[in-house]
Amino acid sequence: MTRTDPYATLFQGQTAWIFSDGKAGHESQALGVVEALGLSPEIRRIDLTGICKFIAPWGPLPSLATTNGGRLRLGPPWPTFAFATGRTTIPYIRALKRRAGLATYTVILMDPRTGPSSADLIWVPAHDRRRGPNVISTLAAPHRFSADRLRALATSMPPSIAGLPRPRIACLIGGPNGDYRYSSEDETRLVETFGRLAASGAGLMITTSRRTPERLATRIKGALPAERAFFWDGGGQNPYPDFVAHADMFVITADSVSMACEAAATGRPIFIFSPSGGGAKSTRFHSGLASHGASRPLPPPGEPLPSWTYEPLHSAEVIAAEITKRWRRRAELLPGLVKAKI
Repeated sequence: MTRTDPYATLFQGQTAWIFSDGKAGHESQALGVVEALGLSPEIRRIDLTGICKFIAPWGPLPSLATTNGGRLRLGPPWPTFAFATGRTTIPYIRALKRRAGLATYTVILMDPRTGPSSADLIWVPAHDRRRGPNVISTLAAPHRFSADRLRALATSMPPSIAGLPRPRIACLIGGPNGDYRYSSEDETRLVETFGRLAASGAGLMITTSRRTPERLATRIKGALPAERAFFWDGGGQNPYPDFVAHADMFVITADSVSMACEAAATGRPIFIFSPSGGGAKSTRFHSGLASHGASRPLPPPGEPLPSWTYEPLHSAEVIAAEITKRWRRRAELLPGLVKAKI
């Protein structure tokens, strides 16, 4: 992917290992930062089982740990960088840091629930409480919707989106989780809101998640005229990147933090639909997003949606810049011990 940032050539031809638990959201975070650094990613998917999975992020590596269908090998040639995201990946990056030493700069995305020495740098979202000398935070999570990618996506529009009236509203729907419930009243309120938006002349681009109750998805789909809504039911190519790139505004459920972070890369209005429930961390996140000017509560059904702009949030680039600064400092202090091209 072409980069326009000042780090695009610094690490040209160099590799980053990504220890992955296979979750798409975790891989997207790491890939967003790796791409911002201009590195070549090598994804190493792991699958801990038994006692090793139970005690992760603590404990040693299993003797027969596997990755990409074969035995995991933690040996040279060492990558310039290595990333880990998710509890079960932490034993691997801790082991790599011990074995590779200064040859590899290690980064953990999200709180590993271990000590600060588990990696050279730890990133956490601002709504997490962890802080420290080797801990950095940003309001939004990193992702792959860089300014370059959004511009590229904007150059062509699928017919299914082009045929919708404007404003085009991307409706990104999650579902119940540990913090939020979806009562029947919540579902009715959401369905009614979408119906009123379509009746007002807006075009809706709707996608659900694995957590979305089937009854809710069915109700939404049945309430909207086909000429005013594109409801993606999981068939064919995923239109989500085009939804993000071509939306004039967004309606996002409060439980869908990752999608809110991706939408915030556009600088376009985000309206948050809050189902019943909530939690301290989610409240801190949404307060931060609103304070930045990116989001507002979704008005009651039938009320118009205002438009505004704000500074887009590109956390992957912010994290990449901080990694580069700290890596260069180490390379300058320890010449010959760090694989550097300064």
